[in-house]
Amino acid sequence: MPLVHFPSPFLCVLLQLIFLICASTAPAAEYTSKSESEYDFGDYRGKWCLDDHGFVYNIGETYYPAPTACPCTCTEEGPLCIKPRCPRVHPRCTRISFRSCCPYCVAVSNVCEYAGKTYKLLEEFTISPCERCRCEASREVYCVVAECPSLQCVDPTYEPHQCCPICKNGSNCFAVNTIIPAGLRVEVDDMTVCFCSYKDGTWETQYQATCVKRDHANGRQIEQMETQLLRESEEIP
Repeated sequence: MPLVHFPSPFLCVLLQLIFLICASTAPAAEYTSKSESEYDFGDYRGKWCLDDHGFVYNIGETYYPAPTACPCTCTEEGPLCIKPRCPRVHPRCTRISFRSCCPYCVAVSNVCEYAGKTYKLLEEFTISPCERCRCEASREVYCVVAECPSLQCVDPTYEPHQCCPICKNGSNCFAVNTIIPAGLRVEVDDMTVCFCSYKDGTWETQYQATCVKRDHANGRQIEQMETQLLRESEEIP
């Protein structure tokens, strides 16, 4: 059979036409717009488990579904996740993060908080005339209550902005229901004389006065007691 010769331009057009016919008759390649994470894996329970990143775990394996998630065990019924016992977070923590589903402190405050106010470390402050507090290095506030001296009166008064009461009327005591000054003899009636006495070995006034009956026999004894009482009261600083 003799060969047919085609001019070059006609041959190029013929080859392009054959290429287009072959491309149109070839089976089309499959294509989807779904990303890899969107593929449907079907019901995989009882076979394996998946975490948030698509990693596969076999039945019985323990894994973390996400960086901040609690640990899970892959079972035939699906993941079984149990929250572990987490350590206590510092009460002064200002920034918290999570590791394996447990919170942990990232930053701790360098101040103390008390009654809605903040104080620097080792700072001392008062919350009342009798209470003094301190912000310790542990960021805890510790307070102490002032100790007041014993009083030499039965009618103390409290002054504004002062912690301890004072004997505004001086030393005194009770003679039954009457307050009498210390260092003086007081006749509560025609037959009874009372005066404030002191506790043994101290300058602390007794709460109740010492009272004696007046008669001719013990008149001298009363005078001696009064003299001794006046001498002792003069020695009180």
